[in-house]
Amino acid sequence: MTPMTLMVQGTTSDAGKSAMVAGLCRLLVRQGYSVAPFKPQNMALNSAVTADGGEIGRAQAAQAQACGIPPQVDMNPVLLKPNSDVGAQVILCGRAIGNQDAQAYHEAKPTLLQHVIDAFERLGQRYPVRIIEGAGSPAEVNLREGDIANMGFAEVADVPVVIVADIDRGGVFAHLYGTHACLSPSEQARVKGFIINKFRGDASLLDDGIKWLEQRTGVPVLGVVPYLRGVYLEAEDAVADQQVNHDARFTVAVLGLPRMANHTDFDALRLHPGINLIMVRPGHALPPADLLILPGSKSVRADLNFLRQHGWDKQLAHHLRYGGKVIGVCGGYQMLGQWIRDPEGIESAPGDSAGLGYLNVDTTLAAEKCLKRTQGTLNLGGTSAAIEGYEIHAGVSQVSGTQPLCLAGEPEGALSPDNQVLGTYLHGLFDKPEACEQLLHWAGYQHHLTAVDMVAQRETGIDALADALEQHLDRDRLSAILENRE
Repeated sequence: MTPMTLMVQGTTSDAGKSAMVAGLCRLLVRQGYSVAPFKPQNMALNSAVTADGGEIGRAQAAQAQACGIPPQVDMNPVLLKPNSDVGAQVILCGRAIGNQDAQAYHEAKPTLLQHVIDAFERLGQRYPVRIIEGAGSPAEVNLREGDIANMGFAEVADVPVVIVADIDRGGVFAHLYGTHACLSPSEQARVKGFIINKFRGDASLLDDGIKWLEQRTGVPVLGVVPYLRGVYLEAEDAVADQQVNHDARFTVAVLGLPRMANHTDFDALRLHPGINLIMVRPGHALPPADLLILPGSKSVRADLNFLRQHGWDKQLAHHLRYGGKVIGVCGGYQMLGQWIRDPEGIESAPGDSAGLGYLNVDTTLAAEKCLKRTQGTLNLGGTSAAIEGYEIHAGVSQVSGTQPLCLAGEPEGALSPDNQVLGTYLHGLFDKPEACEQLLHWAGYQHHLTAVDMVAQRETGIDALADALEQHLDRDRLSAILENRE
């Protein structure tokens, strides 16, 4: 089969690139193609562990599901995980290679580009069709030099580009026209189509605007994709503040730490019909809740200090004093222990931080991350349920006390002697309905509404995206672009 490629870029962050790639991947798989997603450079604190034991962006793992293949390191060779306002941990080909500030990373881009191209070519040897996702916007002219995420990659790899814009934000024609105008002539020639995303209403109302845009740019609009309600696909980074279920009688509050990682752990709770999930933002007091959750963090000691500065430690103690339950996941698990030690300065300046002291756990951060997919049995309250997920953490924890989880025959996590505080390294612990229900029952949930199956929910969302693209895109033109006939 002749290799086919297409790159989806966006006028802004969150324009719909990730969803568009997932939908296109599923649409092409339905047509009998062997397809893989690819993102040269990703910046996100939501990541996933691949089948080959590396770390990539969570969106690429979801896109791999759309292709019906396991997530692989080559799908996202460069992942940046911000750990401060000016720096990030650099994940190269699935492995952390250290922290860099913006200037150091900019200087390293020429070296990284070769790794990106090598990964892209390896992926092409296994999958004849590759659908590529850009990052942010190609119109960021201040980032053009050395770019490996958008047009810089497209030029070197010689791939066609379509640009997607979110009309729900407003100003869609200005976004598309302005983005196109910011590109160089060779980059403009590479743009083969525009897609207008998230439209509500009568699409014929856009006809005059589309005609205007096509006349001024010479680029066709491939389609207008409607706003799809109720479609679930994991976000790169955007976090909804609150999901209010007025019928819910059980409230779960997640502490919205500045460097919160893998907030997708709680999507199963957000979608649960019996749960009111609240994401508590900085500056707000912890609300009355049945269950408080300390999420993962990219800078555990800094986020622990932030938690104390905002008085959340005292409010958490009040919550426990009156019988509430607490779960800590990954970095949140470490915070609930006795000590967090960072002798090598893995996340920030070397030093030790006293934990909140609710679990008999001492954690030392190490340079080598633990990256693994895990499955086994959750044992709580005398019942058991199948559980699976993944671990991504630099900490090595020494535990004494009760072990609440038994995964593949090995103990994991810790439970406080009073049965009120639970900690685990397992991301995705709520994704399987049986495990989610057992954890919620442990926390006091006694109602009849049941948890959602996140794998099935994601599958339904991907199919809905593919259905919408099949109906609303010019598939003949899209095929011509993929086959390099346009």
